[in-house]
Amino acid sequence: MRILLIGVCLLVMSVNSFAQNSKVEDEIIELSKSKWDWMSEKNVEELAVLFHDKSKFVHMSGSWKKKRELEIIKSGSIWYQKTDVHDVAVELFDNDTAILWNRITLLAHVRGTDVTNEFTVTEVYKKVGSAWKLLNLTFSKVRDTHKIEQ
Repeated sequence: MRILLIGVCLLVMSVNSFAQNSKVEDEIIELSKSKWDWMSEKNVEELAVLFHDKSKFVHMSGSWKKKRELEIIKSGSIWYQKTDVHDVAVELFDNDTAILWNRITLLAHVRGTDVTNEFTVTEVYKKVGSAWKLLNLTFSKVRDTHKIEQ
């Protein structure tokens, strides 16, 4: 009887842990979707809150920190017009770090020209207090047949 009770307790704890992880994964996915919207709207106020002060951004043309990314978005030198998300995967590490991978088709206006590219985008989030902060966003150019391994 004691072994059965211990087994039931472990099962309940496992189900509860899975549900909590799933809830956090959903939260990160929604936050990423909001980020794409804010980028297309050039909403640097919301992005400034989301981006960690030490965040870094890697693009096809270079890499830079938070201040420069916000300047680029605000000025429209890169305008993230439309992001179609095809695949999403999230992995959690401890209770305060999440990595999200998106496979996207991005329509952007870059230095006067509309361009469409296929990317896998890696986003690293860290829980700071009660809020998730974006630490890193990296664009990796891929073929449209690329799939994110789940």
